[in-house]
Amino acid sequence: MKKIAAIALVMMFVLTGMAMAETLKMGTNASFPPYEYYDDETGKIVGIDAEVGAAIAEKLGYDFEIVDMDFDAIIPAVTTGKVDFGMAGMTVTEDRLQSVDFSDSYATGIQSVIVAEDSDITSVDDLFAEGANYTIGVQQGTTGDIYCSDGIEDKGLGTVERYKTGADAVLALTSGKVDCVVIDNEPAKNYVAANEGLKILDTQYAVEDYAIALAKDSELTEKVNEALQSLIDDGTVAAVVEKYIPSK
Repeated sequence: MKKIAAIALVMMFVLTGMAMAETLKMGTNASFPPYEYYDDETGKIVGIDAEVGAAIAEKLGYDFEIVDMDFDAIIPAVTTGKVDFGMAGMTVTEDRLQSVDFSDSYATGIQSVIVAEDSDITSVDDLFAEGANYTIGVQQGTTGDIYCSDGIEDKGLGTVERYKTGADAVLALTSGKVDCVVIDNEPAKNYVAANEGLKILDTQYAVEDYAIALAKDSELTEKVNEALQSLIDDGTVAAVVEKYIPSK
């Protein structure tokens, strides 16, 4: 009887022209406020990426699920099909393009430097000065990691210490294990607000565009871009960004 009922349900969807919803899975690292983080009251993942990802799924007629994982596990999860796409304040880089495709950009990010208020690091230029030898904390696998590894560590100007989360990197700064932390400006604001004695340098380390990671040559890429452009045109993306990063 159960089997007959299930068949009848499927036939009902077919006869009424309704498609049974599939689920789009988004891989992220929910320790990157305001783009993705756990809400203290609900325990759910919220943020800019969470809402934009959900809006894309809805626009395409899919159910939506967020899968939390380490940041450097997101691209492997996309390439192996564990998730359908990755959103985590992710920047397009040549290295990442070897593994995945990216959507059009939906937000602009700034890599900033967090230091102790009494630090002798007063600008980004100090990190590149002749004789510089600072220890820099980063979240492993992020563009902050890439920039500092290529531009500082590989050139013998300092040491990069890699941490699982941005919060772990900031904790290392407050305990004196690193001299500064390079991370996206928006979570940097949250970390500085939550930790007395820290500040963000006025000078920017880098400016970058965020995009959605998808499997190579995926048919989903074009659909995601179309949905994303529609959400940009109707003001949905701007409203989500304004909600989490108020302009006033």
